[in-house]
Amino acid sequence: MTRDTGTTTTRRALLGAFAATAISAAPFFPGVTAYARGSGDIRKLNFYSGRTGEKINIIYCIDGKYIPESLSEINHFFRDWRNNKVHKIDPRTVDILAAAHGLLGVDEPYMLLSGYRSPETNAMLRARSRGVARNSLHMKGEAADVRLRSRSVNQIAQAAAACKAGGVGRYSGSNFVHMDCGAVRSWGR
Repeated sequence: MTRDTGTTTTRRALLGAFAATAISAAPFFPGVTAYARGSGDIRKLNFYSGRTGEKINIIYCIDGKYIPESLSEINHFFRDWRNNKVHKIDPRTVDILAAAHGLLGVDEPYMLLSGYRSPETNAMLRARSRGVARNSLHMKGEAADVRLRSRSVNQIAQAAAACKAGGVGRYSGSNFVHMDCGAVRSWGR
């Protein structure tokens, strides 16, 4: 996704140079980030959207400090593609996605199927499917549905569950995994 301004480009160039010289630590998730401060905690998100054709590969946090411009780009990328409504995505969800991706050891970007869902979109999906929650965490910016071509639903779900930081749903029939920053729980096959 390209939406750079002069200041973002400069900051991104500096962050890229910093990242190239730093050693990225193990994946992080809520509860362990405090131990990483000052030790090269660089968190990155790599996604593409089959719905919009957009891509995002961005450093969003360094040494426990979230980068507001990066989070803003993530919010836009995770928008409800049906009506272009943007909502703040909870950084805890972003951390879980990044940590699970790191545990999978792949360079391939996640494919985002669903990030933020407006109440209108959620109601429409609920009318079509029993599997859509009335008070879905997608409407709060606290959930994402993803897939990887190179990994199975079970592999992705196991990586997400290993983070012990939120909900993990397996949707093998539809080939995607749901991750959220709500209560630790799992469902599906």
